Amino acid sequence: MPTYSLLIEPEELQSFLGDENLLIIDQGKLETFLGAHIPGAVHLDFKDLQLGQKPTPGALPDLAKLSRVFSNLGLTPEKHVIAYDDEGGGWAGRLIWVLDMMGHSHYSYLNGGIHAWQQAGLATEQGQQESIKSDYSVSTLNHDFELSKEQIMERIGREDFAIWDARSNKEYTGEKVISARGGHIPGAVNYEWTLGMDAERGLRINDLAEFEALLNSLGLTKDKEIATHCQTHHRSGFTYLVGKILGRNMKAYAGSWAEWGNDELAPITIGNEA
Repeated sequence: MPTYSLLIEPEELQSFLGDENLLIIDQGKLETFLGAHIPGAVHLDFKDLQLGQKPTPGALPDLAKLSRVFSNLGLTPEKHVIAYDDEGGGWAGRLIWVLDMMGHSHYSYLNGGIHAWQQAGLATEQGQQESIKSDYSVSTLNHDFELSKEQIMERIGREDFAIWDARSNKEYTGEKVISARGGHIPGAVNYEWTLGMDAERGLRINDLAEFEALLNSLGLTKDKEIATHCQTHHRSGFTYLVGKILGRNMKAYAGSWAEWGNDELAPITIGNEA
């Protein structure tokens, strides 16, 4: 069986197509998938991995639904998942977080997703792809990969803790308000997720050495526990993924600003200062 790295390039994946232990999951828009997808890929609607209820719409659904979703996709404990999407890694990164939460550690992210694949001139398929269903059971979650609102409140101000806010700068400063209140969690640093991908290179992640230096300059260093969030833990799927690739101790705050910004007791900071 081939050895797959966490970050895999299109040409490398193309050479592995046909491996029966691969499960390629496309989290792009359905219309994009139907028009062009990686050969053998199955489509997963992002809504299937969201609770969709206030105050934490971005939280996970219950174990029974997770079991159904991944059984329908054909996941087994031996399968190696290739996650990709059509937006540079938000949904695919969130899928990798879900796999972490489920205890399924065999996965890779296709750098740049379908855009990089097509830019490389590789063959695609069209139409729906039927999965070979399995009987996959999610019996428990590994909460080591997430932090709750209460846990973040306890950690604010600690030197071994940092927060990566993946939202736009206007959301971070409070100029753009989506929840009841605008602003950011005290101490959080802001680097919008889309800044971390290269449109000229098929939405591949920016140069990793430069990204490493950037994270260090923001205080998002390897010696810290790092919580990442956005509004509903979609955009922060990308930052969770990049942090993992660069060896950070990443934790997702799935409640995100949808929960924090609607809690009148949660502390907030307005403006650009962390």
